[in-house]
Amino acid sequence: MSPVFLLYFRNFVLRIIVSSYFLVGVTYLSSLVGSFQVLAEDVVSMEMTNQDKKDLKRVAVYLEAIKTLRGGFLQVSSNGSVSSGKLFMSRPGRLRFEYDPPEAILMIADGLFFVYIDRDLEQTTHVFLKSTPLSFLVQEKIEFKGDVTVTEIDRPPGILQIKIKKTKEPELGSIQLVFSDKPLVLRKWVVVDAQNIITTINLTGIQTGIKLDPTLFTLPTKKNN
Repeated sequence: MSPVFLLYFRNFVLRIIVSSYFLVGVTYLSSLVGSFQVLAEDVVSMEMTNQDKKDLKRVAVYLEAIKTLRGGFLQVSSNGSVSSGKLFMSRPGRLRFEYDPPEAILMIADGLFFVYIDRDLEQTTHVFLKSTPLSFLVQEKIEFKGDVTVTEIDRPPGILQIKIKKTKEPELGSIQLVFSDKPLVLRKWVVVDAQNIITTINLTGIQTGIKLDPTLFTLPTKKNN
């Protein structure tokens, strides 16, 4: 993999993380200067059927039951980049993405921040976890209302797909959760960011309910980074 591509990939991942923060700042700045232009309206919820409500309840119960998770992931983006690695999750609030070589990327959610670490460039970037689409997956209580709005539910054969957006900030993008059904199992999620770049995270070899080392979700020191 060429150095030019690696640098492009790192910048792409970083843009996914910080783009939402940038737009939040733009919205806040507009309010300070008294602008009457609306950056984005609240997202409109889809009209729910009884089946939709039952499926959302099933998904909420399923996700809340996952206290810990470990597995692999394959990340495919609409710009052509492909990467893989290991994923660890401890609810509430904790995530860890370890990218396989030659990538030198580590991403950790410690309950408050989502931290992007580029070991090659020795750069670390913090954003608030709640400003990222993945915050929904690791919140203590899963609710498809309030801060998030369900915009679409699809049911291809044997599959359940649920797309959500931030209720107050739909311009930040969306996340679609994809489950195999009967039994219900999370298989992947698809993030569309503010630049309309689509990133799909396919999950592999998932184990749940296992004991995880708490230090997985703490920031490494320079010595062991």
